[in-house]
Amino acid sequence: MHIDSVDDLFSMAEDNRFQPLADRMRPKTLDDFFGQSHVIGDSKPLREAILNDHLHSMILWGPPGTGKTTLAKLLANHSGAYFHSLSAVLSGVKDIREAVSAAKRIKSEQGIQTILFIDEVHRFNKSQQDAFLPHVEDGTFVFVGATTENPSFELNNALLSRARVYTLKSLSTVDLVQILHKALNSEEQGIADRSLSIGNEELLLIAQAADGDARRALSLLEIAADLSEEGVISKDKVVEVVSGSQRRFDNGGDLFYEQISALHKSVRGSSPDASLYWLCRMLDGGCDPLYIARRVVRMASEDIGNADPRALEVALNAWQVQERLGSPEGELALGQAVVYMACAPKSNAAYMAFKSAMADARAQCSLDVPVLLRNAPTKLMKELGYGHEYRYAHDEPEAYAAGETYFPEEMGERQYYHPVSRGLEIKIVEKLAHLRSLDEKAGKA
Repeated sequence: MHIDSVDDLFSMAEDNRFQPLADRMRPKTLDDFFGQSHVIGDSKPLREAILNDHLHSMILWGPPGTGKTTLAKLLANHSGAYFHSLSAVLSGVKDIREAVSAAKRIKSEQGIQTILFIDEVHRFNKSQQDAFLPHVEDGTFVFVGATTENPSFELNNALLSRARVYTLKSLSTVDLVQILHKALNSEEQGIADRSLSIGNEELLLIAQAADGDARRALSLLEIAADLSEEGVISKDKVVEVVSGSQRRFDNGGDLFYEQISALHKSVRGSSPDASLYWLCRMLDGGCDPLYIARRVVRMASEDIGNADPRALEVALNAWQVQERLGSPEGELALGQAVVYMACAPKSNAAYMAFKSAMADARAQCSLDVPVLLRNAPTKLMKELGYGHEYRYAHDEPEAYAAGETYFPEEMGERQYYHPVSRGLEIKIVEKLAHLRSLDEKAGKA
């Protein structure tokens, strides 16, 4: 295309053909919106609020590409409100003040309400979030924040108390295929003027690679269309475009902790298949395998413990394989360890005993070690009675000093460890019961 003047350049910028497909396909009405039926379906609260012009401050929380910005714009369009958008990544308190001034001016001069939309609102610090409070309170604007992070952790309680939280979900593959079909068939917004041909199998591949993100789906379709030959988007081109696409993981964010929690709970729940699925989800999303290895070791002690002590050894071996060989051999070893632990007998007795003992250690003052348990390497220590009357267990019947106590005198006896009747701990239960019976006999004697 030949550009004759600067005016031609500006006219090109205004031509929506030069906008990204995802932006051109942004829904203009609720009927054009796909997904999120749990909040904008018939008689659902957000839909009723939009249709009845009941503007209220809100937080839209959900993964990327699920329609947070679109819903905010639909709210403004339907109510006739002025839409003012800020990005928390690029804006500061000065920008907030300017937005407040603009909202007041528009309200006084035109009688129009302003919707102040803050994208990535969790990026604002506490003082920046606090700057909104008085203006939300007095109705200067309707506050709409969009975030991919859990508002409970990232937003101030004062701001949360003034805004309703709506949770958006990832779009289904069916929703994404419908969006792609619309993009192909829309004369005004989409790419129908290219007379492109693409099969259902190829559309499904794109939808699956988009992983619940409408923006990503439309971007992948646009790239595939640009690479098409003779008006046909072939399967080979689609595979080429979507190759390397990773599932959402968000290292360090909500999805990170949700998925590691799902893996841990699947192992604890003795489901080897679900455990493998969540392991693979995390690896596919780009999680550091060594982080997973550390968590797998934790699971071995926390949820299996002495019911099968070999689980800890298997977990440590898998960690070592990952460190020595890397991927993919190390990942296979992690998979083996996860399956082993999911199938192993479960006991949290050692974990609970550790927590109870730690609680006592922190709650008690620094109690002295009983004199009989102290070493006596010097003459003075021996004269002070260190180690006196200590009973060497190996010299006792069954190598057990029946009736002896090893706690500080002020504490008395404690029982932290309560083994379960599963796996090896069945034997441990029997052994401890026998030793306690010997203690009882020694006490009576």
